[in-house]
Amino acid sequence: MSQAFLSASLSTSADIWHRRLDHLSSRVLSFLTSNKKVTCTSYPLNFQCPACSLRKSSRLSLEPMGHKTYAPLELVFSDLWGSAPILSSDGFCYFAIFVDAHTKFIWFYPLSVKSNVFNVFHQFQVLVEQQFSRKIKSVQTD
Repeated sequence: MSQAFLSASLSTSADIWHRRLDHLSSRVLSFLTSNKKVTCTSYPLNFQCPACSLRKSSRLSLEPMGHKTYAPLELVFSDLWGSAPILSSDGFCYFAIFVDAHTKFIWFYPLSVKSNVFNVFHQFQVLVEQQFSRKIKSVQTD
């Protein structure tokens, strides 16, 4: 195996190597250390990484909400999120989503200002009513 990892410092802590190498496991990091591919200043290599813990967590299944739909657009859920603490690369800080309860299709719209949500809903309405050849029956939002 050729040397693939270069660092300005000759020795770095295990948690830094873990993050630099895309959150690799302690076992793989131990292998790299024992084969002198990386040098770690901290031991043991079985540290706790918050990002890895979150990635391994699973969410609970959703319970039935008590609504039954028989066709698309009978019920559409909507949510507006923002203001995001960091702007997107295109300058958006609000985000609107629309979810059809029957098909589970999701439409996502980024917004630069919150007041654009009505215009975005109108665009969404025109799009889906043409797509499904039917009118939106009801919208549920918070």
